[in-house]
Amino acid sequence: MTVRTAPDIGSVQGILRLGNAYCEAQALLTAVELGLFTALHKAPGTERDIRDRLALDGRGLRDFLALLTGLGLLEEEGGRYRNAEGAGRHLVSGMPGYVGGSLLGAKANLYPLWNGLTETLRTGRPRAEAGGFDAMLDDPVELRRYVRMMEGALRPLVPELLKAVDWPAHRSVLDVGGCAGDLVGRLVADHPALTGHVFDLPQMEAPFDERMATLGLSGRTVFHAGDFFRDPLPRADVLVFGHVLHNWSPGRREILMRKAFEAVNPGGVLLVHDRMLTEGGADVDGLVASLIMALVTEEGAEYGVGELTALAEAAGFTSMSCRPLAENETLVLCQKG
Repeated sequence: MTVRTAPDIGSVQGILRLGNAYCEAQALLTAVELGLFTALHKAPGTERDIRDRLALDGRGLRDFLALLTGLGLLEEEGGRYRNAEGAGRHLVSGMPGYVGGSLLGAKANLYPLWNGLTETLRTGRPRAEAGGFDAMLDDPVELRRYVRMMEGALRPLVPELLKAVDWPAHRSVLDVGGCAGDLVGRLVADHPALTGHVFDLPQMEAPFDERMATLGLSGRTVFHAGDFFRDPLPRADVLVFGHVLHNWSPGRREILMRKAFEAVNPGGVLLVHDRMLTEGGADVDGLVASLIMALVTEEGAEYGVGELTALAEAAGFTSMSCRPLAENETLVLCQKG
């Protein structure tokens, strides 16, 4: 079966297909939610095998599997389905490259909000309910889903972050908004002389403790509960703002950059990564991410490297450099003299 490519928006068919692209996205999200790719990782299966393994009714299953095959997520031969290479790497739960947690979080939390984009553009108000984030963190089920979503978003970036600086030259790292400590855990595991710290809201402490215990890193990492607008940041040689600054207005980003400068030890470095906007370009991934911020936050938006480097210079950092962190992610390094 021929794998479909991006729509040709110069044709009416392409425009209609783009307008219905949510159907294809929902097919992927549903397959992840059902655990289809994880089930097929154990062994390829026929339509009947898949129906039985996933306890499905069967209606629509043949077309569902054919659609996933047409999208390049599955491969079919002689009536038996198996994961395509990309799905096998990134959509099988428990595998190192698994990003399903991010997709499931998007399905539960972000997907419904996009239907409200019209209203957000008219009013400037987000679609997420006021106080909804705090309520989510106080719900154990939703908190776990959120942690998995953050883990899935971070996982593709970790290999490059592990090479971002000369880690053996530093003794401490602080991940601000570091959630359950996935990045800090990897850094400390790879560099035993490094002490890892995470600063996040109090609700994240239990997931952090659980994750560190699972990794065998309890005692080598420290969780600091607080609010980074009210409380001082712990000092460290390397400080990380990952997917943090895009949640806030330019004025609040300025406050956080100044607090980061105070927290970074002399000779240390601040790492900032986000889906930063390409200045003067039609950056589809960055613009989608920025609209997500409009839908879920009171004042957040993506920003360009120029804005960030200006804030870093005003805060006191002596030199800045940037590099791609992933296909749609940018890393800026801010050095403190």
